[in-house]
Amino acid sequence: MADKTLKLEVITPEDVTLRAESTSVVVPGVDGELGIWPNHAPLLAGLKPGVISYKTASGTEKLVVSGGFIEVSNNVISIIAPAAEKSTDIDFARAEAAKKRALERLAQKENIDMARAQAALARANARLSVR
Repeated sequence: MADKTLKLEVITPEDVTLRAESTSVVVPGVDGELGIWPNHAPLLAGLKPGVISYKTASGTEKLVVSGGFIEVSNNVISIIAPAAEKSTDIDFARAEAAKKRALERLAQKENIDMARAQAALARANARLSVR
């Protein structure tokens, strides 16, 4: 079974958010979604805020990341992210409020940090997409 699974770990500055055995993983690459299966070629890529979807023996699971990097080598997937949340840990009311604040900031178009507001909106949308 070793050559039919991948070891997946997601690391944030606070801790190791996830360690799992998976049969496939889909991540939000900066240039589009990336699908990773066992025996995948070595890979190093950037991630944008979004949802990591991975299949385990118990079904498909989801994790939201706020960007970061992925490395794939020898059936091990290491994801380094500034933040990651399991879908079961997300406060959707808080995510809705964050989205509303980001949209209000973006509508002002003056005296705001556009990149920061756009990043906040991307994070909120990623959280809300796993409902």
